[in-house]
Amino acid sequence: MAQNRDDDAQDNAKENGNLISSTRRGLMQGVGLGAALSLLGGVAGGGGLISSAQAAEAAFPQHKKWKIVFVNHVTTNPFFVPTQYGIQDACSLLGMDYQWTGSATSDAGEMVRAVNSAIAAKADAIAVPIVDPNAFDKPIQAALDAGIPVFAYNADAPRGKSNPRLAYIGQDLYLSGYQMGERIASLIDSGLVALFIATPGQLNIQPRLDGASDAIKKSGKKIDIQTVATGATVNEELSKIKAFYLGHQDLKGMFAVDAGSTQGVAQVMKESNLPSKGVHGGGFDLLPQTIQLIHEGFLDFTIDQQPYVQGFYTVMEAFTFLASGGLVGPANINTGLKFVTKSTVEPYLNTSTRYEGKTTKPQIVPMSGAIKS
Repeated sequence: MAQNRDDDAQDNAKENGNLISSTRRGLMQGVGLGAALSLLGGVAGGGGLISSAQAAEAAFPQHKKWKIVFVNHVTTNPFFVPTQYGIQDACSLLGMDYQWTGSATSDAGEMVRAVNSAIAAKADAIAVPIVDPNAFDKPIQAALDAGIPVFAYNADAPRGKSNPRLAYIGQDLYLSGYQMGERIASLIDSGLVALFIATPGQLNIQPRLDGASDAIKKSGKKIDIQTVATGATVNEELSKIKAFYLGHQDLKGMFAVDAGSTQGVAQVMKESNLPSKGVHGGGFDLLPQTIQLIHEGFLDFTIDQQPYVQGFYTVMEAFTFLASGGLVGPANINTGLKFVTKSTVEPYLNTSTRYEGKTTKPQIVPMSGAIKS
């Protein structure tokens, strides 16, 4: 019976594959669009729309429901809500399962224990932000030795340092910080500028701070940089930013390299109406208050690093690696950098999607207007 089921599954997959191949050939050979759509009728539902499950079934034979364990450094931080939606959507598409675990307070030891637990539980793949330059070398190698592929997401090993992870999926952190520093230097000619960072030294945000500092120094402007540690929770970050401003009311700029601190900067900028005093502010990520206060003119910019795809692409890479038996080698993916300003913030305000973490509802968002790079 089991053999018969396996044969049936292989036959079905072969039929679906032949169907899609014949459709592609038809399109290449000039078959009309209506005929091509009718060829897809066996895979598509009513109206010619193909569900994600049908598409995945047509593309791949039956497989084990592989489980990928995502270890995180701030498991409850709102920044990672869209990341988790990206994970869920990719797992649903590809017939995989996942676990979300790690530390709520950026404790590298806690994260290492979570990686070791995933190895002991025989996870099929592991994803982890490498937020410490050394702590993850041995556990990642142990996972690879056990035949478990490991991917870094959101944070990677420092430049020039070898780590055995297979690929990194996330923003080029130093470059994003450098470009923020260039933007700061274009806004401010001289004076005190505060750079806020939640957890100094952690590799998901420290490279941004380093990049921003380097760009400001390279500008040659007489800008006095002060780095301020704010903490791992949003409330703590806001409190530290308020306290710093009250003690340095002559400052010319407040900028942050993490989501929570950026929201805190935006709140303090509004509470004290700092733009009217010539103070500039900016930072990273798309927390709702940050977006709203950019719209209201209290923050000059924020930088979108697209957290949804940090989850989605990581699952895709793990699936491709597992499905190919390791023949398809993983590749680094830069999830990008987008400056969001008052002139470009409207689409973020006018839509509520899983892609930005604002709603649980799956949806396809229609394109509107010209595409901006």
